[in-house]
Amino acid sequence: MLYDNIEIKDGELCFGGARVLNLAEKYGTPLYLADERKIRENCRKYKSALDSCGLPGSSAIYASKACSFAGIYKIIAEEGLGADVVSSGEIYTAKKAGFPMERAYFQGNNKTDEDINFALDCGVGYFVCDNFEEIEALDKIAGKRGVRQKILLRVTPGIDPHTYAEVATGKVDSKFGVAIETGQAIEAVKLALSKKNLELEGIHCHVGSMVFDSEVFFKAAAVMLGFAAEIKKVCGFEIKILDLGGGYGVKYYDGQGEIDIEENIASVAEYILKKAKELEISAPSLRLEPGRSIVADAGITVYTVGSVKKITGYKNYVSVDGGMTDNPRYALYGSKYTVLTANKPEEPANLVADLVGRCCESGDIIQPEVKFPESIERGDLVAVLTTGAYNYSMASNYNRIPRPPIVLVDGGKDRLAVRRESLDDLILNDII
Repeated sequence: MLYDNIEIKDGELCFGGARVLNLAEKYGTPLYLADERKIRENCRKYKSALDSCGLPGSSAIYASKACSFAGIYKIIAEEGLGADVVSSGEIYTAKKAGFPMERAYFQGNNKTDEDINFALDCGVGYFVCDNFEEIEALDKIAGKRGVRQKILLRVTPGIDPHTYAEVATGKVDSKFGVAIETGQAIEAVKLALSKKNLELEGIHCHVGSMVFDSEVFFKAAAVMLGFAAEIKKVCGFEIKILDLGGGYGVKYYDGQGEIDIEENIASVAEYILKKAKELEISAPSLRLEPGRSIVADAGITVYTVGSVKKITGYKNYVSVDGGMTDNPRYALYGSKYTVLTANKPEEPANLVADLVGRCCESGDIIQPEVKFPESIERGDLVAVLTTGAYNYSMASNYNRIPRPPIVLVDGGKDRLAVRRESLDDLILNDII
């Protein structure tokens, strides 16, 4: 199987030690399932690797955008991770869940005054400042409150991770950060250092997503440490924190590459130590921002088949009760997934069909050219694997379809973490 939390027992698909058919009967479909043991295991990989990497004070910061709900913040808090939050909504969710906000890092390229005030109200530990206007606004608002706010400065190192253009965020012409190459980043550092209500702790970059080769991180570290040396030379200031963002990839289908995260973190840290020594600067502590690699392989989505349409001589469709409303990633990125028929996982899969959703949209495709059993029919269950990241967090109510629940499984036991939206929820804000 694709991951060790997926197996077949007595002709049924099991996930996280629980029978998928039983969970579908208990909670209905569409249904997000999240394996709590796997989430914690992934958190511990990062924490252990960063604790022992030779750069004191290093830590992992969970990228909330991958999957944000109250339960996930409780888990990452218990596992000792920080939280990367990118909106007032994510900040609110984390705080309501009891997350220690001094471990929160507020990202984003356009923080409004309302966002800044709310984050300060909530005691967010770090702002990752994206631009000159934000530095000015944060200094002004923090000054009115009589606080000195810790910040990192987001810069663009000009690195292309060779992944989807939509998730490559480290290039010079990115909407995120201030470019080193143009000389604007050093000016932003000077501005931040001049502000009495801001405390510059370090620099941040993010080179993209689904990275399987640590060479990308070596290149980013080289540029960022070179910039740190420039800061020391020009401003007489040494950074304490180097945040290289997230980006490690996960396996969505057989034959796709894999990466040893612990081994790669050790090699990146070793490179930073060596490079800092060459540049005659103090080695900073390291921050990484895993999101996908914390939750992706900890999730699957379960659907019920509604129809099987065979267009003789052309193609076939298997339609389910979810779709682009709960998983828009194929429509956005052409993302590949592994698909199983949960109640018939051992039957020969000879019928090639597109797995499609129920939306009134021709682009509502979850995965094209999937192999199903010839016997697949209305009422069968289909499981799409590795959906823990960017599925629930990107879900919508297009066509006024309620979003599915999230059920946490752990060693065969299950508990509801997010309830299914009701029809009443859909009109909650409507004025009738």
